[in-house]
Amino acid sequence: MRLGEFLRRDFVLDDLKASDKPEVLAELVAPVAKAFADVDPKKALRVLLDRENLGTTGIGDGVAIPHGKMDSLGEIVIVVGRSKSGVDFEALDHKRCRIFFLVLAPEHVAGMHLRILAQISRLLSDEGFRESFLEAQDQDGLWRVLASHS
Repeated sequence: MRLGEFLRRDFVLDDLKASDKPEVLAELVAPVAKAFADVDPKKALRVLLDRENLGTTGIGDGVAIPHGKMDSLGEIVIVVGRSKSGVDFEALDHKRCRIFFLVLAPEHVAGMHLRILAQISRLLSDEGFRESFLEAQDQDGLWRVLASHS
């Protein structure tokens, strides 16, 4: 399994405008709801906020990996976003988050969901990747960074 198998160019958002956690999550969910008619954006947002209430997915170093499961999805979906100004995502290190990897998965793929989260965590632990991601000029640049590392 390669992370690249789950990435879509139209799910790469290079300049998130959100200023708080719920807004970031809503902005990340929007392309999923647009692409998949069965996905209710309000329900997706509720699933993600419920997960955040269990503990932040802001893992530190400017990174957040919000995730959740939805029975209306037929496949695992990853949305990647970058906030140029950063967002207070209640991260473990109390730093603003600028890199977001949203993972939404169907209920029945728990093992694959966990493997993808682990792979994303490994990728984001690479300081060189994070720097390249943050320095990319635009969506095409982000896509190239993602494609070269996944």
